[in-house]
Amino acid sequence: MPKNQYKIIISDLKFLSIVGILDEERVTPQEVIADIEIMYTKVDGIFINYAEVAKLIERTMQKEKFLLLEEALGDIVGKIKLQFPSVMSINLKLLKPDILDNCTVGVEIFKKY
Repeated sequence: MPKNQYKIIISDLKFLSIVGILDEERVTPQEVIADIEIMYTKVDGIFINYAEVAKLIERTMQKEKFLLLEEALGDIVGKIKLQFPSVMSINLKLLKPDILDNCTVGVEIFKKY
């Protein structure tokens, strides 16, 4: 990794959120798990606070009540880049572990700037 380039890793961020298109998903919050990796350049002592990133993800998911995980991914990635301009790439995965009995489902996005 080049000098002043860093990767933030947040794994297994768990929270409850209204997300999905099924009738029960629009009423009852369900567990969502987020995994994110952010590559960024540290310039003039400015760094990205992973606690702020975790809060942004959770707050956005709980406030917006997305129909699709794909919509959530796009919105969250855009907010992260806006709040932290030094971001070079974002890999974000959102998982719904309880929607199907025999597996965990989810969607992932990779965005490079």
